[in-house]
Amino acid sequence: MRRILQVLGAVALTLGLSGCGYNEIQSADEATKSAWSEVINQYQRRADLIPNLVETVKGYAQQERDVLLGVTEARSRVGQVQVNPDNPASLQQFEQAQGSLTSALSRLLVVAENYPQLKSDQNFRELQAQLEGTENRITVARKRYIDAVQNYNVLVRRFPVNLTAMVFGYEPKPQFTVADEGAISRPPAVDFNRPQGATK
Repeated sequence: MRRILQVLGAVALTLGLSGCGYNEIQSADEATKSAWSEVINQYQRRADLIPNLVETVKGYAQQERDVLLGVTEARSRVGQVQVNPDNPASLQQFEQAQGSLTSALSRLLVVAENYPQLKSDQNFRELQAQLEGTENRITVARKRYIDAVQNYNVLVRRFPVNLTAMVFGYEPKPQFTVADEGAISRPPAVDFNRPQGATK
């Protein structure tokens, strides 16, 4: 008799959890993790392109040491950030590091404008195209993550699922924000005190 009661209790608990949104929370939580993995994947793709880009620019513009060093240091700082997307402070630190890298890359591309031979280099053009494609992928991945977090947050705040979320400790997740979405496409004005069109 005790065995039958245990089985009936387990069945009742399973039915209760399936009707209270527990499974929906699990699905939404996994969707946010999957979307975040894609964000990280695309940022890593960008980080992997940077050493080749820096080396190519260095071959034509060695005197731009500050800009080249800025990109390298920004990439290094990004690699040191241990991000937890569920922690608002950690997420903000990650966003700031990525923003600094985006800004450093934009300055590097401004430098390239002043070196016609560099702009015509096939390797540089290919790297620049890959970088632009990666920036587009980052934008798409961020949007998917933002949507996944929004869906999750709405779910855990909606009655009666919010009761299940409270019982099991599921809280709303911090949202990913970007201060300047178009930093690559809108590079800052940089004056290197050098006439336009200077070559190596």
